[in-house]
Amino acid sequence: MGATGQPQDNASSRLTPRQQQVLRLVAAGRTNPEIAKALGISLAGAKWHVSEVISRLGVTSREEAAQYTSRTETMSEILLETDLPNRFARGKVRDTFDLGENLLIVATDRISAFDVILPTGIPRKGEVLTRLSAWWFDRIKEVVPNHFIALITEENASLVPFKLDSRYFGRTMLVRKAQRLDAECIARGYISGSGWKDYQRTGAICGVPLPAGLQESERLPEPIFTPSTKVAVGHDQNISYEELASILGDDAANIVKTRTLAIYAHAVALEPGIIIADTKLEFGIWNDEVILIDEALTPDSSRFWPVDGYRAGGAQPSFDKQPVRDWMAANWKDGDPPPVIPPAVVAATTERYMAVYKTLTGEELPS
Repeated sequence: MGATGQPQDNASSRLTPRQQQVLRLVAAGRTNPEIAKALGISLAGAKWHVSEVISRLGVTSREEAAQYTSRTETMSEILLETDLPNRFARGKVRDTFDLGENLLIVATDRISAFDVILPTGIPRKGEVLTRLSAWWFDRIKEVVPNHFIALITEENASLVPFKLDSRYFGRTMLVRKAQRLDAECIARGYISGSGWKDYQRTGAICGVPLPAGLQESERLPEPIFTPSTKVAVGHDQNISYEELASILGDDAANIVKTRTLAIYAHAVALEPGIIIADTKLEFGIWNDEVILIDEALTPDSSRFWPVDGYRAGGAQPSFDKQPVRDWMAANWKDGDPPPVIPPAVVAATTERYMAVYKTLTGEELPS
């Protein structure tokens, strides 16, 4: 502790990457057995890491360590707004910049829920989205071509024609400039979310008839393609394949359907240790070819469920921003100003994003 009795501001620099993960889990209220399971270590190892974290921070309890995290996370390099030249577009999470023949896409730490962009950032969220997209783009390029050129780090920053500071490394992609097709392309292998609501009402999803008697979260007999509109504000609307064809044209509609289902099947085959319930993809035209653009199989665009404990008949725990949705559902009502999310909810959400990165890639998120 410093002279004021508060943890030293630079104390977190004394933590290893694993101990920084442990600190986030402690701040999220996780018990030692839960920390052991989340990190794939023994219970004794979890206890030792927690003790080391407390010691290195110069505090005396788990509660003080959690308070330290709450205080210092606000001082960390959370990126909510970008300040680069030639802005091309601003989305809920990503900002895009025009480089002439190519685009630069920066995934910020912004988070939205219930169509509201919140003032609170989620530490490292943008890195998870970008690095995970790059990881997937590399693995599915043999199935469908995509716009990815490079993940921008300190080592290859010269690929960008203007200077980037360290906040942008690991969260920025250089991509080919494609002409976006204005539709969301969704592959569903399980029935959940808006698809479940659609099925309850009509017995179908986006006009695709399904067997009677399906339960929520049940695996479908085979994956289905369910497009939706893409809107800048508000909810995307589910549409039928015929409506998609009227927007894109018959040829483009057929291509995006075929490629969406091919990507989903390939991803499922690559990741047998996690359930990919559904995923949302976007496509564009580049050199007269339909290619995959935007992001690929991230927790913002897909439902990832842990295999352990999966049981049809209700909602499933998922690796995404559910802690934020749950907190807002209990503490916020539509029409109110966007709320500030409590530190414990922020920490729990960061934990979800970090966990899905490790589960999918088998590696820790680089420091």
